Amino acid sequence: MAHPPAAQAGRDNDSAAAGRGLLLALALTTGIMLIEVAGGLLSGSLALLSDAGHMLTDALALAMAWFAVSVSRRPADPRRSYGYHRVEILAALTNGVILLVICLAIVYEAWDRLMQPQVVNGPLVTVFAAIGLVANLAGMWILSRAGRSLNVRCARMHVASDALASVGVLVAGIAIALTSWHRIDPLVSCAIAGAILLGAWRLLRETVDILLEGAPHGVDPGDVSRAIERLDGIKGVHDLHVWCITSGMTALSGHVILDTASLARSDAVLNRIKEMLKERFSIDHTTIQIESESYAEVGEVHHH
Repeated sequence: MAHPPAAQAGRDNDSAAAGRGLLLALALTTGIMLIEVAGGLLSGSLALLSDAGHMLTDALALAMAWFAVSVSRRPADPRRSYGYHRVEILAALTNGVILLVICLAIVYEAWDRLMQPQVVNGPLVTVFAAIGLVANLAGMWILSRAGRSLNVRCARMHVASDALASVGVLVAGIAIALTSWHRIDPLVSCAIAGAILLGAWRLLRETVDILLEGAPHGVDPGDVSRAIERLDGIKGVHDLHVWCITSGMTALSGHVILDTASLARSDAVLNRIKEMLKERFSIDHTTIQIESESYAEVGEVHHH
């Protein structure tokens, strides 16, 4: 499928920025994971080691997201006329599932610690958790500048979950140092899991909608159909489909019936439809079949 050169260039630039941001976040996450492993071993903190394990999972997710962005930049070919953009959605779906698994692991670990509290070095935990939090906030800032694609948002959600986990470990470390109340650690962990679960659910819902080729959020196919029908010379619209190829790339196909007087200038009418769809609904990937009022479609009945 041929894309407008300007639109394609814009997407290539977005993908390049996303790739750089993801690679930087991956390097940062991996470095902090190694620091937290050392901190966990030195302090005897299961919380820090668990957070390091959490960051290992996130590092894998960031690597997967970077790979998906790299692959999605490959040009379209005859077999894959839309290109490889859906690889980003598949990666986002996988990352969303990983986030759900992380939630379950945190809750399981929290329950175990509630039953059998661990004695740890609170001050040392606090220092390493603070280092992790600063690094995760830096990672979120890097990814906030890497675009708004679903894949980048999913990666940012992973880093945000790391930051939440670091806050939880930091609070737990301070509380343990001041009160020796070790059960605060699993309680904070459960709150972290709840926040991660909420974000993961939203990402998964949007990803599944794209894979099911549902209409994108904020675009009502009924509104699109009525907007087309209000244009001069158009008698009706049927078999209209609006879907997302990937986040930020909306496509449309449909059949438009022209009155007899407008058939002779069908090219001008078609351009007016395309301009309206792009300006009002930000849809620039369109496939529209022009029909006369007397056209009888083989094997189908028109629905106006």
